[in-house]
Amino acid sequence: MRKYQKSLCHEIIKVLQKAHGEIAGYIEKGETGKASLLLGQCRQSAVGIDTLIENTAGTGTLAACALEEYCELICQFHEALLQGISINPRQIKKKFHRLLLKVSEELEHGIPTRWEAVFLPYKVSMWDSMESVWRAAQEDADCDAYVVPIPYYDRNPDGSFGEMHYEGNLYPEDVPVVSYNAYDFENRHPDMVFIHNPYDDGNYVTSVHPFFYSKNLKQYTDSLTYIPYFILGEPASYGSAAVSGMEPFCMTPGVMNADLVIVQSEAMRQIYVDVLVQYTGEEKRLCWQKKILGLGSPKMDHLWGLMRRNLRLPEEWEERIWRKDGSRRKIVFYNTSVSALLLDGKAVLKKIERSLQIFEENREDVTLLWRPHPLSEATLASMRPRLMKQYEKIVREYKAAGWGIYDDTPDMDRAIAISDAYYGDNSSVVWLYRQTGKPVMIASRQEFDGKNG
Repeated sequence: MRKYQKSLCHEIIKVLQKAHGEIAGYIEKGETGKASLLLGQCRQSAVGIDTLIENTAGTGTLAACALEEYCELICQFHEALLQGISINPRQIKKKFHRLLLKVSEELEHGIPTRWEAVFLPYKVSMWDSMESVWRAAQEDADCDAYVVPIPYYDRNPDGSFGEMHYEGNLYPEDVPVVSYNAYDFENRHPDMVFIHNPYDDGNYVTSVHPFFYSKNLKQYTDSLTYIPYFILGEPASYGSAAVSGMEPFCMTPGVMNADLVIVQSEAMRQIYVDVLVQYTGEEKRLCWQKKILGLGSPKMDHLWGLMRRNLRLPEEWEERIWRKDGSRRKIVFYNTSVSALLLDGKAVLKKIERSLQIFEENREDVTLLWRPHPLSEATLASMRPRLMKQYEKIVREYKAAGWGIYDDTPDMDRAIAISDAYYGDNSSVVWLYRQTGKPVMIASRQEFDGKNG
């Protein structure tokens, strides 16, 4: 039986206990009609609890037996009132209280509690930020875990919703997916809901369906948990500059509305708490300390799992990685970020063209694996539409040349696992990549302003 269902039963029992006092009062006043009516209502409520118990825990439970005895007692007292037989009000209240106390105890201790957890990824490329949590829930014998991918929209330049996307058919075969149209949040009221999109309507590039904004989901669950889809570099110190730089990540609707927030480390937890206290006041510190948990990122769990496996790569990737003599080229993971494009798009596009040219000239020694941020095209279309044609031309010519790998698959961690070094923007990918111990080279800001190519 679900936790929230037990809570519902306990709430009804509290109402019934209160009604028993009212029934006793009516009998003392000689208002038998009102007492009989309220007895009938109590019986209907008890039958409702009994039906819920049978539907969720089966028949023959001790709680159900106590409810049947309670209903029989109601019938006896009701019949006595109709026949004008004298009844001791205190006796009624005492017997009813004893039986319902037994129902409460059996509900709490005699019927196993099941939990229902719902995971709401929107882009399959971000599934790794909650996959290990889902697997743990899936393996828990007392938990029913559901993966419910949700739709999202591109934003038009005016902020309106553009094309809708749904990636529910792209998840691994061992991840059973439930359609977002088939899961009834209101009636099921899951115990836990996990999200990785914290922005609600504050994202200018994409937006999940408004039903799945954190401010709306809160009403359908007892515990809304936000797990960031990214990993951030941790500041070397905790001064005002560090706090200021973290504001865009901490002051999001998802963080504010969630009951729990799981971040990558205890140090990052402290930064979140400091930022939130700065804006909400010192008196809220304990609240944020309880809400923010530095338990680590599931992304690392996924990455270590991939690095231990012998990954099977697409045939065209293998052809670019291996030389004809059987030797392997070094693989460089080239990452271009959305933030760099927004910072100085024209200079960044020139830098990308120059970088591709250099790697092409060294293609006998190095295989380039270019993986742009998955939202690069959507970001340009929404916020820098004048740069779209040039960007699309660069991508098209790179693909057509056939000397490097263009990775637009959902699995970024695979690129990290198979590559030998990182080159590109200083994005959230860098901290994750550094955990592997492989070399990292950051494209300098000076390069973006056109001074060096």
